Amino acid sequence: MAKIRVLKFGGTSVGSPEAIRQILKIVKKKERGTRIAAVVVSAFSGVTDELIRIGTLAAAHDNSYKRALLDLKNRHIRAVTELMSRGNQKASIKTVEELFGFLDSVIHGVSLIHELSPGALDYIMSYGERLSAHIVADVLNDKGVSAEYLNARKIIVTDDTFGSASVDFKATNRAVRARFKERKKLQVVTGFIGSTVDGKTTTLGRGGSDYTASIVGAALNAAVIEIWTDVSGVMTADPRKVKEAFPVKAMTYEEAAEISFFGAKVIHPPTMQPAQEKDIPLLIKNTFEPDAPGTIVHSNVLPSETFAKGITSIGDIAMLRVEGSGMAKIRDAASRLFSATARASINVILITQASSQYSITLAVAGKDADSAQRAINEEFKLERRANRIDDVVVEKGLAIIAVVGEGMKKRPGIAGKLFRTLGTNGINIVALAQGSSELNISLMIKAADTVKALNAIHASFFFPKQREIHVFLIGTGLIGGTLLRQIGEQYEFLAKERGVRVRVIGAADQGHMWMEESGMPLGSWKSTLSGSRAKTNVPSFIEKMKKMELPNKVFVDCTASGEIASLYGDLLNSGIWIVTPNKRANSGPYEYYAKLQQYASFPGVQFFYETNVGAGLPVINTLNDLRDSGDRIVRVEAVLSGTLSYIFNTFTKGKRFSDVVREAKRLGLTEPDPRNDLSGEDVARKILILAREVGHTLELAGVKLQGLLPPKFTSANTPEKFFALLEKEDKAFEKMRATADRQGKRLRYIARLEKGKVSAALEAVPSSHPFYDLRGSDNIVAFTTERYKDTPLVVKGPGAGAEVTAGGVLADILRIGMTIL
Repeated sequence: MAKIRVLKFGGTSVGSPEAIRQILKIVKKKERGTRIAAVVVSAFSGVTDELIRIGTLAAAHDNSYKRALLDLKNRHIRAVTELMSRGNQKASIKTVEELFGFLDSVIHGVSLIHELSPGALDYIMSYGERLSAHIVADVLNDKGVSAEYLNARKIIVTDDTFGSASVDFKATNRAVRARFKERKKLQVVTGFIGSTVDGKTTTLGRGGSDYTASIVGAALNAAVIEIWTDVSGVMTADPRKVKEAFPVKAMTYEEAAEISFFGAKVIHPPTMQPAQEKDIPLLIKNTFEPDAPGTIVHSNVLPSETFAKGITSIGDIAMLRVEGSGMAKIRDAASRLFSATARASINVILITQASSQYSITLAVAGKDADSAQRAINEEFKLERRANRIDDVVVEKGLAIIAVVGEGMKKRPGIAGKLFRTLGTNGINIVALAQGSSELNISLMIKAADTVKALNAIHASFFFPKQREIHVFLIGTGLIGGTLLRQIGEQYEFLAKERGVRVRVIGAADQGHMWMEESGMPLGSWKSTLSGSRAKTNVPSFIEKMKKMELPNKVFVDCTASGEIASLYGDLLNSGIWIVTPNKRANSGPYEYYAKLQQYASFPGVQFFYETNVGAGLPVINTLNDLRDSGDRIVRVEAVLSGTLSYIFNTFTKGKRFSDVVREAKRLGLTEPDPRNDLSGEDVARKILILAREVGHTLELAGVKLQGLLPPKFTSANTPEKFFALLEKEDKAFEKMRATADRQGKRLRYIARLEKGKVSAALEAVPSSHPFYDLRGSDNIVAFTTERYKDTPLVVKGPGAGAEVTAGGVLADILRIGMTIL
């Protein structure tokens, strides 16, 4: 005997003639050993909402409902003419016109009495399914499939709770079996609707066509109930919010019920009950991709490799907090709380209670918040007067996120992983609930953080070995441009070998800015940025970045701007991580430096600036490792300017100092204005940063600085003026070089930190000095500590150039990637 299948089509699956053609193909496709007993259909997409609108207009005595009703009628007639052969169209169109005639009469009555009762609304809404089922049945017959229209009011028996009727399963099962025993043709059933014992039309709640299919399938002991929608199964998250979401292969009834309750739209929540009681699998399939495997929901599901099966959310949530010093002594406080909300017809979505019994927190839909507050305040009015309970506190603008999965049971660390993931992204949990079944962890957060939270949790739970960083770059000059090239070149390696995907979401230079959630094409970043119509506006760039609901946002500042550095505090306080070679923030006022360090110590915030001091060299990390491990810094000596290192390493006999500086500028080793290098201020800022990292509360003015240029250079504000003046200094520099050479020494610009004193000056060092043999643009830092007292710990290497600096910035970005859970 062939096994019975029950199919349900809804949403956009019956939204157009093309969709109905897909239904025809699916129904016609034979599966060995099975037969389709019933096809349950919902209304054409959007029709139920339009019928509600028409009824509301009629009740308001707004005659525009007539035009809307005519448009709806014409839509259904057009579907018939597009789908059926001419010979069979007339009868089908006649049925459509008759149904609209009945519907028009009812709506006209609503307009006369200016009232749309719940019963009248259910009756009006029922026409959506009645029309679609008639048309689908007619199309099937027209194409050679023997089918018969079945109005579910004949088989689904309910109470008279209009809008969300309860099913009388005993009477319904008897009616379904009798009908299908009598009729052997394929039954095309109206979803969503039923009727009372005395024949009043009812509905099963929005999305109730799934429920209809489950009721019919269970009554017939079907082998499978197939729910055909416009997605390829139950997704791990809403793909409109989480682009990495993918279909779940299999899940239990309990998992499906939890996911549907907490916002997943694929399955109507009550659908599971009839199927589960008979242990009938539910198969969720895509009408437009029928060969996709979909999701099977049943009791016998193998353990999953992932912790969770799905992450869902409900928006527009309000939290009500009931608390007071006398709460613990009030008998049945929770019971009275539920009774009060039930009397006000308010559904409590989530509830938590402190173990001290001092407070109870509950979540309701935002639209119910005020009513719930009034109901609870009224219930406990005597206790409030006695100051045993405070007035109910309401917080709106929240959302609930639910993480669902059997794989979380008896697995230590799941809640901790969830907390760390949200904390890393600066998302605060307002309230939390977890059932004893460990199937679901539900938490409340600010609604504005919903998409960011969903993406972060999804990545952490479903791709634990993959981490995604979203970069927002300001400054695409030598360093920033090189960084973009390096990210592009390393992308595949990092994704495959390190599990880190670095995506550039925004970029800005002096003229243009660009920002797209899809990410910048790094192979053509220059044309993409220059082709952007958006002119650079830093506050606007920052605001757009903040509003983007992405996890793991990293602001990368490759400028030398003090204005942009002044924004770091606000960014860190907003939970956005910062990576920068810009030393302005850390070498500015000490108060600001200390504030940034404080912000960076908060959970979910990272501030990396290794390239502030030694380009790509691990100078700051080495210093902090020494201190963290208990060593004490005695002295720091360093050549901290790759530019000055190159200049004095290249400034040999026979070369003019001005020519050496010109060559360094041509090679991109100097700042656009070489005075910034030769003033020594850059070195002063770097040694100041190291001093602060050691723990000294110093200001920039406290650095004893000996620059290389006399005061007259302040007026040399163009390259031409600068080099004209510098040529006049060639003799003075040659004299210093020659004097050092006669003494067997070499000129080096050295920064020092010792006993809280900081300096930067040009010195002549002997051949025994570790800085004597520097080459090219190398930097060198010598740490003398209690452990490294006789032989200093030396960090040495290139200290200038776009490649090494950009590489250091990328390394800091990847350090952030390693901290993402």
